Amino acid sequence: MKQKHGHADKTIEVIIETPRGSAEKYSYDTGSHLFRMKKILPAGMVFPYDFGFIPNTSGEDGDPLDAVVISSFRSYPGISMHCRIIGVIEARQSQDKKMIRNDRFLAIPVEAVLLSNIHSASDLPRIILEELEQFFINYNALEGKKFKTERIREAGEAFKKLQKNRSKIY
Repeated sequence: MKQKHGHADKTIEVIIETPRGSAEKYSYDTGSHLFRMKKILPAGMVFPYDFGFIPNTSGEDGDPLDAVVISSFRSYPGISMHCRIIGVIEARQSQDKKMIRNDRFLAIPVEAVLLSNIHSASDLPRIILEELEQFFINYNALEGKKFKTERIREAGEAFKKLQKNRSKIY
């Protein structure tokens, strides 16, 4: 935990799988230790922010916890980024005909000076959260899945939730 601008910020590492602006979805393959192209999104649909995972965690779907890295720049697949956790979108999505938990943790790169005043999800402009929710609804619909946001939690609650999901998988 680091102190910055008088706030106790929770920091995490995020491995980027798919960069902001990409119409291609990449996923880390634990068997080969390579990044593989998983799918191509339809024309006009792109990832609004960098998307990746939090190493050494495991969610209900068996994968590492998902992270959305909000910044003004685009990174690359495979980049490890030190980030401040600012919240979590608690969500359910359909998988094998049932709804499972598949949260998206919200993070800001420590190096993102322009966003240094963002410390919690409520500090973000509402349009960013609405854009993310709509993206995940549309993204899941491409595979015939449903996505439903249950609530958005702030930084402290998100960090506690992340700590409960630590694993030795990755």
